[in-house]
Amino acid sequence: MPDRTKIAILGSTGSVGVQALDLIAQFPDRFEVVALAAGSRLDLLADQVRRFRPRLATLAREDKLADLQEICGPLGIAAAAGEEGLSQVATHPEADRVLSAIVGAAGLKPTLAAIRGRKTVALANKETLVMAGQLMLSESQRSNALLLPVDSEHSALHQCLRGERREEVSRLILAASGGPFRLSSREEMEAAGPQEALNHPTWDMGPKISIDSATLMNKGLEIIEAHWLFGIESSRIQVLLHPQSLVHSMVEMRDGSVICQMGTADMRGPILYSLTYPDRWESPLPRLDLAAAPPLEFYEPDSLRFPCLGLALGALEAGGTATVALNAANEIAVAAFLAGRVRFFDIPRTIEKVLEKHAPVPADSLAVILQADEECRRWAEQILMKGVAA
Repeated sequence: MPDRTKIAILGSTGSVGVQALDLIAQFPDRFEVVALAAGSRLDLLADQVRRFRPRLATLAREDKLADLQEICGPLGIAAAAGEEGLSQVATHPEADRVLSAIVGAAGLKPTLAAIRGRKTVALANKETLVMAGQLMLSESQRSNALLLPVDSEHSALHQCLRGERREEVSRLILAASGGPFRLSSREEMEAAGPQEALNHPTWDMGPKISIDSATLMNKGLEIIEAHWLFGIESSRIQVLLHPQSLVHSMVEMRDGSVICQMGTADMRGPILYSLTYPDRWESPLPRLDLAAAPPLEFYEPDSLRFPCLGLALGALEAGGTATVALNAANEIAVAAFLAGRVRFFDIPRTIEKVLEKHAPVPADSLAVILQADEECRRWAEQILMKGVAA
């Protein structure tokens, strides 16, 4: 029997982390969990530790370290907390593959540590490439670390491009469900609160990603991610609304042929692909029944109702730390919206104001990126405190 693939998970208690562990549990003879990192959900991490018995468990909250040690100690499992704990999970000496599933900018440092540690990284944290695409790609080339996308759209593109020559690619087409507001008027969206925005029609995601889907910022971030992952300029990356969520992405070749990847709307598919690549294992997931599938529809997104898409494209074209500013402002504005402090369209208004204020510089070092991130978060908070319309 071949050796089991040893997995470390950054963000084990989030949506992607939980689904990954669900899959891993179904292949006990082929996977082994060696390290887990969670945010603040000690109760769920404790259950995962008891079930999978990793070598190491960490929690972002340092004030909970003693509680985690009390759980892990009797099991002979090491415990850590804070940034140092994340780094230990990302670079665990036994890990063959690191699943980076921490949401937002918090995933940047540990993902970079995994790349520098020559790990194969299954990347579910799109903000890592949005903020530091140039740095991540240069470091992965230097260390010969492999980056595998977990986002369903980028996993689909990766699958479509297997064996294809990049010079024969005409454009990439990212599919978007359209979220809960695909058919809503701008007035209805302006009046919507967090509950309406979180009501995604297809995917089961965490709150931040669900709001990004409602604003279409998720597609803007995915264009930036696709640019870095596949080396395609933004002018050759298109977004189409596809409410059935059966086609996850497409690649148009220069002869006009279009290659698409289809599957059920289940994140466990791309997660499994990223954990088993270059092999394809027999999957326990439901098969797509094409005979029973609804007609497939595709629409151009409305830039007036979804301005975040244009803001992301503008940041990518501006280059350097402009995408850092985009991501920082978006995270702050989304958090404010979820807390009920601002209205739905205050999210793009805040982002636009931060981008106008920020003067991009080359994003060629971690220090520069983190400084821009901190500065733009502070500006976003100030804008929100004064009132976005001010």
